[in-house]
Amino acid sequence: MASRADQLASNLSLAKFSQATDLKKRLWFTIGALIVFRFLSFVPMPGIDPTALQVAVQNTRGGVLDIFNTFSGGALSRASLIALGIMPYITASIVVQLASSLSPQLASIKKEGESGRKKLNQYTRYGTVLLTAIQGYFIAVGYESRGAVIEPGLLFRITAVISLIGGTMFLMWLGEQITSRGIGNGTSLIIMAGIVAQLPVTLANLFESGREGSISGLLIFAVVILCLGLIAFICFMERAQRRVLIQYPKRQTRQGLMQADRSHLPLKVNTAGVIPPIFASSLLLMPLTISQFAGNHVAGESKWGDFLLSLNQYLSHGSPVYMGLYGLGILFFCFFYTAVVFNPEETADNLKRNGGFIPGIRPGKNTENYLDYVLTRITVIGAAYLAIICLVPEYMIAKAGIPFYLGGTSLLIVVNVTVDTVTQIQSHLIAHQYGDLIKKARLKGRMR
Repeated sequence: MASRADQLASNLSLAKFSQATDLKKRLWFTIGALIVFRFLSFVPMPGIDPTALQVAVQNTRGGVLDIFNTFSGGALSRASLIALGIMPYITASIVVQLASSLSPQLASIKKEGESGRKKLNQYTRYGTVLLTAIQGYFIAVGYESRGAVIEPGLLFRITAVISLIGGTMFLMWLGEQITSRGIGNGTSLIIMAGIVAQLPVTLANLFESGREGSISGLLIFAVVILCLGLIAFICFMERAQRRVLIQYPKRQTRQGLMQADRSHLPLKVNTAGVIPPIFASSLLLMPLTISQFAGNHVAGESKWGDFLLSLNQYLSHGSPVYMGLYGLGILFFCFFYTAVVFNPEETADNLKRNGGFIPGIRPGKNTENYLDYVLTRITVIGAAYLAIICLVPEYMIAKAGIPFYLGGTSLLIVVNVTVDTVTQIQSHLIAHQYGDLIKKARLKGRMR
């Protein structure tokens, strides 16, 4: 028999939105914040020549720069204030989380609770500023080398770095506001908004190539079918879970009968969600950004310039080195982030404290080992699924020469974030309906 929550979830409809005032406020706030993000992507940095920039973008179209544009919502090609997007913040978060797992000092800070979390967030913000300054300088040098700057020089570079730091920090703050006052994860929604904003341009380029005859119609049809199949596969895998049976001691009911309670501990096959591809791509994008923008500027001047050009060649989109590092990054961050978000020891202690146990497994250390055993094996499946989703389309697109940069990573982000956001909306609606049921029960009790 379906539970009360399942019945409420199945009866949800759009008519419930008119009654859930708090949910409507959160939705409108989220939509407004994303509109502000899109507006900022069209605000250029000071000192940029729009005409020369357009010519430079046309000359460098294809490869890594189009991937950067996909994640930034086209802000990079427009030399926007938010050209770097929110990727420096994600990279800084990776570094801080890795350091908190390896450093005893940071690990002790992490265990301090809310105060420790605030300290780590502060370190993440400092790291974001540092990474944005480094990447911003090389982007400014790259714009100068392509003749897209009105007055090149040190003043423009300083202005560009300050502008990019301000834009990235504002996006970081905007993501935090969406998470606390809106619906869904703010950082993921900003990345998804940038990808979705580039979707019409990407599809237009794809069909334009088909109209010109550079790509066969059969190949375009195969790409569309592949994307639809990937979306269906992603939806299936994101809902897949391993349900561990939890049993509680017998308790006496009102009728005097002894009844044992049972429940399930759901372990998702993809516990890490969309984080591993984002982490892996952000770490790869940082050296690629530096090499792509600064390589041509310093090429031939020193060994450093030759090194940057070689790095850009070996890490080019679709190359074996790029695909290998990307796949290894996904696998590593899948296991790493799963270990961060799910602690078998803590879960086993909570079950023991509440009197729950897994049938056939002793409480305590044995339960911890069993949960770790199950989680490790389903994470292998989840990591393989993420690697396949992200690598196979990227490899096919790169080898076939298709100007379609909404690859497996982008599809995974869009579908995953959409499913997570819809789930949160359903949770708010269910909570609203439960609130109405409680109010009605109280009114009936008073009338009696």
